[in-house]
Amino acid sequence: MGGTFYLEYGPGLKPCSLCQVQRFFLLDFCLVNLVAFAHGPKGFGMLCYSLASMLFALGGAASALRQVWLQELAPDQLMLCQPELACIWRDMSPSEIISMIYRGSEDCTHIHWTIFDLSIPELSLLAFIGLLVLAIFQISRSITRDKLPRDCDVK
Repeated sequence: MGGTFYLEYGPGLKPCSLCQVQRFFLLDFCLVNLVAFAHGPKGFGMLCYSLASMLFALGGAASALRQVWLQELAPDQLMLCQPELACIWRDMSPSEIISMIYRGSEDCTHIHWTIFDLSIPELSLLAFIGLLVLAIFQISRSITRDKLPRDCDVK
């Protein structure tokens, strides 16, 4: 999250709608894991938190993958203009909002900044894949922990 705020307020890059969706998924992933850390669940609770983390990581990865794919399209295949998110939330139904955001716009295709020849959505995709791997590891850990004998306390 710090990196996204730096890019927005440092160099002044304006996030597109898909970037904001990715922020939403990252923030939710972080909040779920913060609550899980504070709660300290065992067994089924750990599995529930891990599944929620996996869903948010999948959503973020799907959004980032969509944006990477949009960057490869020709400009004539995109929407030229998209209203601000505040107008979208006020005037449209949830299904129309999702459709419009994932349809993308010209703003989603511009590559303003790269590092190691990777654009921001490509870096975001890599980060979400890493978070997805961590969530899957946590799910497998919670499942195998339930199958261990009770006299063998694994920490």
